[in-house]
Amino acid sequence: MTASIGELSMMLRRCPVTFKPFRIFVVGVGFFSLCFLMTSLGGQFLAKRPADSPFTTRAEVLSGQESRGVLRKISDMLEMIMKRMDAMSKLGNTTHTHSRLDELSSALDRIQPMGLVDRIQAIAQNMSDMAVRVEQILQRSMANSRGKDGVFGSCETPKDPHYPDCTSKMDWMRARWTSDPCYAYYGVDGSDCSFLIYLSEVEWFCPPLPWRNQTATPTLKPLPKKQAVFQSDIGTLLEQVGTGKESLSFMRRRIRRLSAQWASAARRLDEKLRSHWREQKRILVHVGFLTEESGDVFSPKVLKGGPLGEMVQWADILTALHVLGHDVKISVSLKELHGFLGVPPGRGSCPLTGPLPFDLMYTDYHGLQQMKQHMGLSLRKHKCHIRVIDTFGTEPAYNHEEYATLHGYRTNWGYWNLHSQQYMTMFPHTPDNSFMGFVAEELNETEKMFIQRNKVNNMAVVYGKDASMWKLQGKENFLAILHRYMEIHGTVYYETQRPPEVPAFVKNHGLLPQQELQQLLRKAKLFIGFGFPYEGPAPLEAIANGCIFLQPKFHPPHSSLNHEFFRGKPTSRKVSSQHPYAEEYIGRPHVITIDFNNSEVFDATIREIMKINVEPFLPYEYTCEGMLERVHAYIQNQDFCSPEVPFPPANTSWALLGGPFLPLPNSRMLTWASNVSSFLSWPSLAALRLLTSLPGQSCVEACRSEGLICEPALYRFINIKEAFSALDLQCEGLESEMNHLFPAFSAEHAECCLQHDPLLFSCAGSSPKYQRLCPCRDYRKGQVALCKDCL
Repeated sequence: MTASIGELSMMLRRCPVTFKPFRIFVVGVGFFSLCFLMTSLGGQFLAKRPADSPFTTRAEVLSGQESRGVLRKISDMLEMIMKRMDAMSKLGNTTHTHSRLDELSSALDRIQPMGLVDRIQAIAQNMSDMAVRVEQILQRSMANSRGKDGVFGSCETPKDPHYPDCTSKMDWMRARWTSDPCYAYYGVDGSDCSFLIYLSEVEWFCPPLPWRNQTATPTLKPLPKKQAVFQSDIGTLLEQVGTGKESLSFMRRRIRRLSAQWASAARRLDEKLRSHWREQKRILVHVGFLTEESGDVFSPKVLKGGPLGEMVQWADILTALHVLGHDVKISVSLKELHGFLGVPPGRGSCPLTGPLPFDLMYTDYHGLQQMKQHMGLSLRKHKCHIRVIDTFGTEPAYNHEEYATLHGYRTNWGYWNLHSQQYMTMFPHTPDNSFMGFVAEELNETEKMFIQRNKVNNMAVVYGKDASMWKLQGKENFLAILHRYMEIHGTVYYETQRPPEVPAFVKNHGLLPQQELQQLLRKAKLFIGFGFPYEGPAPLEAIANGCIFLQPKFHPPHSSLNHEFFRGKPTSRKVSSQHPYAEEYIGRPHVITIDFNNSEVFDATIREIMKINVEPFLPYEYTCEGMLERVHAYIQNQDFCSPEVPFPPANTSWALLGGPFLPLPNSRMLTWASNVSSFLSWPSLAALRLLTSLPGQSCVEACRSEGLICEPALYRFINIKEAFSALDLQCEGLESEMNHLFPAFSAEHAECCLQHDPLLFSCAGSSPKYQRLCPCRDYRKGQVALCKDCL
């Protein structure tokens, strides 16, 4: 019976405006049900039969009482249905009709009889089957009556070559329109006319219908642009972040602790940009990994030594966007995401109810998957507004769905077909992506002098808050050497007893609050890593507090090919040490990278460290001002929604211009010719330096060898045959295909290869068969993300 009521409720929701056939059917079903139930169950209201068990009497008495209650409920239900039908048959307004249908549906939902006997359940199943059949009859009747009445005009599927998917989508809707309530929300009721209206006005698979009033939906005017104004008050930001989880509380504490530094950095950047007008953007920040639906494994571990790097970065991103003066909304649940985006009720098969209310949407891979599930086709339409915070980076070969599937680059994370610079990393290790970063606490000159005077020369702190990080095989050897020279301190979390992985000679402080950890680092001479975690914020914080960071060198480098941690990540990057950024961009004396398995080298390094005096150091790009510069530059200059102007332009004759490239004096590199028309790009073409890699060398490595950075935004300007001739590469053949190594030159076949798909322009990747064409650029001191003229 419960099933039948549910079916009847669903049938009423989808019921057409004309109710006479349905009213007749309800009367018939009601009369039949009452008669059948009375006939079938009448004998069960008798007393106990002689051969029955003593327990049967009570069971049947109860069943009889329940059955009579059910009959009364059915009678009341049918009477109520009749009254509702009378009222609805007099309504001419469809809106009022739907509201009455919803009222009737909710009333039916409240009738839930319990403890029914098997016979009633069998009858209920029969009624459910009949309800499904009558719904089909009513849908056909409704479609025919509307066609005859001429309400909608012709509802035949249009044959338009500009809409080749219309017919197949109509077939899909006929078979599956009940699979998601969102279709009914948009007015789909099972008729071909409603399918066509939906597919032409809500989705875009069928052409506009001539008999529809095309002016019914007014074209929304774009909102007037507002100027972004720097703001130092973080009160509204803290209110939005909330305190519902320990992870959010951690982010609030961090935002509050660094608020003075953010305010000071904003004043300095404001002075730099005084003459520039900045547009205020509407920005959604959806932190997917903190939603309950994604599992949120981070929040419970905040106070137990769990990873904090992602929360550090998200707190800094939120603060940077807020301080820059943008209109920021924060979502950490699917309910909030639905509300901000205007997601229609249902399972995510339908597009959004209106235009996208945001200019930019920052999220992570978990949030991106949630957007795909709940935005439907709108994600494809609006994905150019998305920025994905991606710790380890996503290379183009993994991002391109078709290419990744065909060539073995498909993983659980990539294949989203975004522009590669829509992914934003924690460190600048993947030039194909944008470098977002985070900030470390800055010291003033007085604090730096105090630290240098109070350093304890023989004090070391181990990088590792979780006991699992101390399970490294062979650690006993180098810790024993370190113990001969230094007092070793740890900050390993424990609840009741000392973790057995931590040696007895280590002074373990337990998990420390951030301020107490800072004080410990300001005393220590050495901060030592065991090889994990990779690329976290802690080493930069230690170096900023005057520590020397000692880390292990990996032989061979760790990658997805040989290490479980990187397996499945959408990158082929080879990690040469625990913290490659610290090794490559900071280096000695602040960062020392050695083979920990070589006891002699380790011993000599510890003795060397005790003789070195270093000042606290923090790279500019990890200061508040450095991060504000980057975020500002990205927001104002990166645009993945506007179509790019085709390059080269039609009918361009490079021969008359002498080609677009000129050699640089005393260099193997080329630059953009000043006599060639300047094309709009960011970075500008003036920053371009074109060179070829060695065989087997990536463009990341080729540009770095010249003290430059590979710039994927400039690839489209060198993906022309004139680039090969300018570099003295003689092409006997010229081809264009999808390959993440192209444009490139094959010396073996004297073949020049152009890139066919711009999504595959990639600084990463190498092959001994190819010399790659590489677009390099300069960069600002301490700010590799921006060229010298990019701010």
